[in-house]
Amino acid sequence: MAIALLLLVGGVAVGIFGSLLGLGGGLLIVPLLTLGFHLPLREAIGVSLVCVIVTSGATAGVFLERRVANLRLGMVLELFTAIGALLGGLVAFLLDERVLAGLFATLLVYVAVSMLRPRGATTAPATGGPADANGAPADGSGFVERLSGPGYRIRSLPAGFVGSVGAGVTSALLGIGGGLVKVPVMHIVMGVPLRIATATSNLMIGITASTGAWIYLLRGGIDPYATGPTAMGVFLGATIGARVAHRVDLRVLRVLFAVVLVYTAAQMVRRAAGMQ
Repeated sequence: MAIALLLLVGGVAVGIFGSLLGLGGGLLIVPLLTLGFHLPLREAIGVSLVCVIVTSGATAGVFLERRVANLRLGMVLELFTAIGALLGGLVAFLLDERVLAGLFATLLVYVAVSMLRPRGATTAPATGGPADANGAPADGSGFVERLSGPGYRIRSLPAGFVGSVGAGVTSALLGIGGGLVKVPVMHIVMGVPLRIATATSNLMIGITASTGAWIYLLRGGIDPYATGPTAMGVFLGATIGARVAHRVDLRVLRVLFAVVLVYTAAQMVRRAAGMQ
């Protein structure tokens, strides 16, 4: 009973943080279960994928109601992310747990550095290229315009597709929902404002995690006793986080994001090295 209560409380904290950053909570669920409750890494990843689905379901409605998320962009990118998640789920059971821990740590450090690195403007002019005989932009930018939103224009769409496949692979391999990759790809590479990128990521991660979760479920990689209270806590936390997200300063959010990533990476490196 005490362990279930601790899992519930931990899930609430993870749900709040995950919904604020568009990560689905997987970033912290896996370390919480493996380092705090000594659950095998692969089973923790399976539980995390279920919790990511819960987070997405709890927050998607709020972000759509407030028209913060870019639904068109999210659904286009999700086509590529789902493919990556399928591939990642098939590969996950072939890798040693120490390898998974090392991959997790490497990804965390890379994203932390990317989010703290100074950068210039993240939007591009909203003007398109020359038009064809039907009045549509000849360079294909008409499609880009339809995916763009008020005040910003999508750029580097092919790079976004590649990044989405990578997000799907890492989602299934590491149980992170893909938001850890999707948010930086949309914000840094594609020029989507951070708040919109996090909201759009929250819409996408449920679909991404569902693809990988089915593979883990079929292979017996999901522990129902850990999943129940954790998922319930994540749902409550994600609901709270989605409703306060618009009040959080983005600069504080970036720094908090990076600090937690670096700390978690250090713990996963120790695990990969056999020190835990």
